[in-house]
Amino acid sequence: MVYNVLDLFSGAGGLSRGFMDAGYNVVLGVDFDDAALKTFKANHGKSEAMKLDLFDHSNIDKITEYLESNRLSIDVLVGGPPCQGFSVAGPRNMDDKRNSLYLAMVKLADVLKPQAVILENVPGMIQINDGIGAKRIVQDFAEIGYKMVPKLLYAPDYGIPQIRKRVFFVGLRDTDVEFEFPEALVDKEHYITCEDAIGDLPSLQTADGEIIYGEEEQDYLFDAANEYQKEMRKRSTKVNNHIGSVPIEKTKTMISMVPEGKNYKALPPEYSCLYKYHEALTRYHSKKPSLTINTGHRSHFHYKWNRIPTVRESARLQSFPDDFIFYGNKSEQYRQVGNAVPPMLGKVVAKKLLQYLKENE
Repeated sequence: MVYNVLDLFSGAGGLSRGFMDAGYNVVLGVDFDDAALKTFKANHGKSEAMKLDLFDHSNIDKITEYLESNRLSIDVLVGGPPCQGFSVAGPRNMDDKRNSLYLAMVKLADVLKPQAVILENVPGMIQINDGIGAKRIVQDFAEIGYKMVPKLLYAPDYGIPQIRKRVFFVGLRDTDVEFEFPEALVDKEHYITCEDAIGDLPSLQTADGEIIYGEEEQDYLFDAANEYQKEMRKRSTKVNNHIGSVPIEKTKTMISMVPEGKNYKALPPEYSCLYKYHEALTRYHSKKPSLTINTGHRSHFHYKWNRIPTVRESARLQSFPDDFIFYGNKSEQYRQVGNAVPPMLGKVVAKKLLQYLKENE
């Protein structure tokens, strides 16, 4: 049996791409971002994409109408609703109205009654105010019949070359069985590094060190050097979304002075005093996973070249395969990558969930 998946707050669809790669059938993505929806539709087989404002819960009826008219049932509801008030990366505002967006998932789950619900969110959900955000989610889903289990997952443990922590909630319907999350696949000594992940991609540098933009579509210049690169390239013959960003001369000079794994604090005092943001001029370390991929703040730099990572390099560090093409302008593409769930992390959870779904067939 193939299980149908609906992705709410889908963005580009990293979470549902993981489910698709695990053998599920992704039928619909819902978001409010036009560029992200174009990306979603292009990278999820025959799935459709729907633009809806989910602050307005009456729009949930449009989802159910679409599913009914196409005679589609949903087995698994997935989503990563924005909850910026719980993010440790920004101002922690418990009254931020985006914190309640997950209620659209609760309402939709109550209507569709999928066998399982997977909700992904920021660590602050279980860390801030004694985990009040997580407790709300668990309670609200319990009231409609889901045994929701939260767990903090650390991306490098699952073969993803990025230091990223996210909370996953997995809920099973009408059962006392608690979902057991998959064990780590990789130990600390064998984490996938930045160099492992992106070392085969074109440098976007001329022989004399000039940074270039590159072409919309480029050739691979080297063979895949490891299993991670082979996995990323296995359905792709060209490199897309790999357009460079040429920094201003001051930035180029500053970053050229920063060693691998360091940031602006490694500069001489007369230069370091120019920066305040704690991640400014952060150069990745070639032998370690990257820092958490952001939405394009231009503060992280390639471990070797004096430029920010391209969209494709950021996507590789997020575990998006090279055949996953991002649409929109460059800023929109960076935002899609940074906001996404790493597909490989979604796939690990999806494969584990299959065990539970098959037991209830």
